[in-house]
Amino acid sequence: MNIRIKARHMEATEPIKQYVESKAAKLTRIFDDIQSIDVTLDIEADQAMVEFVVQARRKHTFVASDRNQDMYTCVDGCLNKISRQLRRHKDKVRNHQGPGHGLGMTQ
Repeated sequence: MNIRIKARHMEATEPIKQYVESKAAKLTRIFDDIQSIDVTLDIEADQAMVEFVVQARRKHTFVASDRNQDMYTCVDGCLNKISRQLRRHKDKVRNHQGPGHGLGMTQ
């Protein structure tokens, strides 16, 4: 899995990069098929903005963004949104697979 961190209109410090990498790495616990994660850190009008773009297998793309005064709060907000999207997608895929062999058949 690739994690790319980009900073716009600011210089990303090492602690924020490490925080984003450690939090983004936990997304694989929710969904195994993640191929890359692009994180954009930005400051606009004295507010921090964070955007996560998660690329998964079979051309599935998940996007979340958040604005707040604090950069760390933005990262946490984005991770909550992205994890909700990944869980919903995983449940949808799991529900469409149907029952396993031997399940649901009575004799």
